[in-house]
Amino acid sequence: MTSIDTWPTWIALIVAGGPILLAVLSLSYSLYLSRRHMDEIKEALKNSRYIYIWGTSLGKRGLIWSLWEISKIAGMVVWPRASLIVGELDSVDLENFPPHLKRRLIIKMTMTITAFTWMVAVAILLKFR
Repeated sequence: MTSIDTWPTWIALIVAGGPILLAVLSLSYSLYLSRRHMDEIKEALKNSRYIYIWGTSLGKRGLIWSLWEISKIAGMVVWPRASLIVGELDSVDLENFPPHLKRRLIIKMTMTITAFTWMVAVAILLKFR
């Protein structure tokens, strides 16, 4: 395997800078979801304990909290097993969750996981150069 130092500059920049760009896009998309679709998400999960407890303040506590809330809800909807066991998520709400919102949350989680995985791969590449 060749060293990343021998790669053309533009390829090295794309490989090394791609995860940062994807992470920024993921954060921007999370902010978009929290500002544009939070009310619809809260309505779709109205019987869930998490929404019952935090519903009045969801999307109104500032930038960082909004990003955290969308990540939490996306994790609950995309990987529901733990949330169902703990009781944060209602199974009826999950079954009736709108497909277009679920697709948006899957896109959000995919971007986040891809950025993290790509960042780990770049770190390994740079460590062993």
